[in-house]
Amino acid sequence: MGWRTLRPDVWIVDNASTGDDVARLTRAFPQAHILSNERNLGFAGGTNRGIQAALEQGDLPVLLLNNDAQVAEADLQRLLETLYSDEEIGFVGPLLYEAAPTGRLLAAGGRNPVLHHQSHIFPLKPGPAVRTVAYVPGTVALVRPELFRRVGLLDERYFFSMEVADLCLRAARQGYRNVVDTRAKAVHALERSAPLRGTLHVYYIIRNRFLFIRNFYRGVGKAALFFAWTAYSVALWLKLILQGAEPTARAVRLGLEDGLRGRFGGQNERVLAFVKGAG
Repeated sequence: MGWRTLRPDVWIVDNASTGDDVARLTRAFPQAHILSNERNLGFAGGTNRGIQAALEQGDLPVLLLNNDAQVAEADLQRLLETLYSDEEIGFVGPLLYEAAPTGRLLAAGGRNPVLHHQSHIFPLKPGPAVRTVAYVPGTVALVRPELFRRVGLLDERYFFSMEVADLCLRAARQGYRNVVDTRAKAVHALERSAPLRGTLHVYYIIRNRFLFIRNFYRGVGKAALFFAWTAYSVALWLKLILQGAEPTARAVRLGLEDGLRGRFGGQNERVLAFVKGAG
């Protein structure tokens, strides 16, 4: 890892990859703990397994780090200092930038994903170095260990997308603060997941808003949000049809149908078959 001061215990969760991936990981990172899942548990399920393993080792902060993201030692030290500076802070994250060549700001934290179309906060506006946000993107997030024991783990019904926003809102309702420290930064290589962003990513974003609404809203508020996101999804589906983007349009349609029907959990194979016209 090349760090001089921090000596983290590393857990790598393999979500049922094929080929010799696990063997290669073991050779490349002999000091890391490799957790191999027999099936793909999604971001939520895979991350939960890593969190549980880390918590069994003690009460140190837990860093959630995507395999396509990087954070430098100095930036992680800054996050640790911020976490320890206030016992009410449960989640702390850095400014998240896209990897080269663009280097653009992707997020300075996040807003409630069912009250905003674009939940990532950008551009960066003047303000304090440490800012309270609705959620910290799970790409790079440092979490107080007792938060998991008090609030719980990620809701695995999301499978992928919005599960961290859900946990942050649950934590906020228990008195924790979710913050971003603008003095720390990390990078995210989006191109590694680009082939699936027009299908699987779109499906889960559309569908999971309805799970988020079910989890946190009741009565008129729930009905109004269901109506608003249904209308948005139908309009997006029609727009994509007119643009000739049939696979993405089908992902939106299936995401809407499953969200309204309450069909959650991992649906990768089914979604990919549907967007190819086999469903």
